[in-house]
Amino acid sequence: MHYPQNFTWGVASAAYQIEGATREGGRGLTVWDDFCRRPGNVFHGHTGDVACDHYHRWAEEIRLMRDLGVTAYRLSLAWSRILPDGDGAVNQAGVDFYRRLLDALRTAGIEPWVTLFHWDYPLALHRRGGWLNPDSAHWMADYATLCARTFGDQVRFWMPFNEPQCVVNLGHSTGEHAPGLRLPRGDVLQAMHHTHLATALAAQAIHAHSPQPAEVGTALATTAVAPFSEAPADILAAETALWAQTGQLWSNPMWADPLLRGRYPDDLEQILGAESPRLRPGDTAILAACPEAIDFCGLNLYTAQLVRADANGKPQTVPPPPGYVTTTQNGWHVTPSMMRWLPRWWQARYGKPIVITENGHQNLDHVHLDGKVHDPQRIDYLHRHLRELGRGIGEGADVRGYFQWTLMDNFEWALGYNVRVGLVHVDFTTQVRTPKDSYAWYRDVIRTNGGNLS
Repeated sequence: MHYPQNFTWGVASAAYQIEGATREGGRGLTVWDDFCRRPGNVFHGHTGDVACDHYHRWAEEIRLMRDLGVTAYRLSLAWSRILPDGDGAVNQAGVDFYRRLLDALRTAGIEPWVTLFHWDYPLALHRRGGWLNPDSAHWMADYATLCARTFGDQVRFWMPFNEPQCVVNLGHSTGEHAPGLRLPRGDVLQAMHHTHLATALAAQAIHAHSPQPAEVGTALATTAVAPFSEAPADILAAETALWAQTGQLWSNPMWADPLLRGRYPDDLEQILGAESPRLRPGDTAILAACPEAIDFCGLNLYTAQLVRADANGKPQTVPPPPGYVTTTQNGWHVTPSMMRWLPRWWQARYGKPIVITENGHQNLDHVHLDGKVHDPQRIDYLHRHLRELGRGIGEGADVRGYFQWTLMDNFEWALGYNVRVGLVHVDFTTQVRTPKDSYAWYRDVIRTNGGNLS
């Protein structure tokens, strides 16, 4: 098996999960700084105060990526490191930090793919209403304009927003992520609407203000499904289920249609009634213009529900059969076939090329007595998923790149440091980095352009 020529092989990360230095270099506080300090929110009270100390050790990370052979690195900018209050005065120390990092990546032959917002919302903006404030979309548009003008000579690939579904649903409905709110569904959906507007305006701002041609994409979480079997009825049922459940807080069309079709699903208002998002004058036009500003569809894929056709041909979600391959450390089922089907189905619906912006395995890794980190479960997970992705590409999916989550173990949000997702083990006491077996395996995948996956 070989992937297309010029396929992008990368790793991904997020600022709050690796940078640390939360009170250095003029950085402002974020909702996650606040959330981590409230008892019971994060495993064992862990915080991102130090994390991987990437702020001071980024040169070591670039060496690891260069030796790994990746051609691209998906990173996020910490909004409050650039604008400590979320808007207003620019923190030059933060700008300088990212310019040094971006220059070093390019010197190493690694293309930066930049996410503007990966969950670390400036605390000052949250105190002004956050994503419930109708002005929040314009705050992000201004931030995007600044970043495009400041870093656009170094960056060609941009994603305004990482997983808005998680920001809104986990942060504003269940309260298990920052800012820890549990709001009525109508308010949650209003916050969703403002993130749609923010993405649309930010995408347009990047194109308008970048000094070089830019490519802008999504980085969406998905309510992923996979067919229970190869039976045509099961395949059709799974594809039908993917676009069902309009009005549910994790509904794929409710999150993707406004960005990639320029409008909400036709039946949304009928289903939601009084809970429907309130649109202000101009909102419809902003969304309508969004698909033109989105160049690729980025999907974050980790697990999927299995779906088969019931006796009437309707989609039916089913558990894995007894003895199913495995689960990740946090209990997610391993469903590699989603990598074959989902890119094809998303491309068919939205007509955009696909990039897998995240995919990886949560595991309990440790340094063995031989001084090495053996993680065969991760290798098996990645092998199965990349083999299925290659199969989908062979069947017509236009997939341009793959970003493994993540380069090194990091702060995993409410799970703290209790799980490990990296190709490189991090001792969070000493900050010693130890490449795992999966690091060497992925290096061979990149070197052979997928040739070792068959």
